[in-house]
Amino acid sequence: MLDANIKEQLKAYMDKLQQPIELVAAYDDSKKSQELRALLEELEPMSPKISLRTEEAENVRRPSFAINRVGTEIGVRFAGIPMGHEFTSLVLALLQVGGHPSKASQDVIEQIQSLEGKFEFETYFSLSCQNCPDVVQALNLMSVLNPNIKHTSIDGALFQDEVEQREVMAVPSVYMNGEPWGQGRMTLEEIVAKLDTSSSEKDAEKINQKDTFEVLVIGGGPAGASAAIYAARKGISTGIAAERFGGQVADTMGIENLISVPYTEGPKLV
Repeated sequence: MLDANIKEQLKAYMDKLQQPIELVAAYDDSKKSQELRALLEELEPMSPKISLRTEEAENVRRPSFAINRVGTEIGVRFAGIPMGHEFTSLVLALLQVGGHPSKASQDVIEQIQSLEGKFEFETYFSLSCQNCPDVVQALNLMSVLNPNIKHTSIDGALFQDEVEQREVMAVPSVYMNGEPWGQGRMTLEEIVAKLDTSSSEKDAEKINQKDTFEVLVIGGGPAGASAAIYAARKGISTGIAAERFGGQVADTMGIENLISVPYTEGPKLV
């Protein structure tokens, strides 16, 4: 499954594991299960902190595997084989479940750890989707930081019955506790803010502490960003109020109406 160069790099990453992890695999008779078995059997010897066993439970998707921190409830699950754009998600999941610290800000980490309630997330992804890893990695990290959060990433191409039953029309599509919850690219901060009912008050308090702007631009798409840049160039105190920078450009393929750019491409949504 992995070439010699990738194996060498991956082994160097696995040296950073701080706590033992267990790969728990659920196979069936399919060719994809054989590929998953080959991948996991290549991962196991990369660190003495990695062990591998077969899933005994019947009510799990196959092929799939969990990455669990031994002796705890911390873990993530992949239904499918996380290659392609999701290979980085696999590496980060191994590291983070294994105790390697995240690069997320301390404020966001504490916000995740303080979330109350039980959250069972399922994310449908495609191996060719450029937006999916952001969502998969964010929810994986959240499940590592808060044991009340569980996350399963699902390759829609391998579980077409589910995709059709749930009418999944685009990826990433996120379900929470069995219900549709979100679709499209989302950052870790956006997901946390959506879950944290007090986040609006916290954000408002931070804004109230800022100095007054002479110009406030609403929206962070190409037009809003351009307006803010030109205002700031004139020495005007300028602020931008936006959910995220980029607007629909961050999710769109084939852009022909961006000022000064005849044609460009953004990440793929579907």
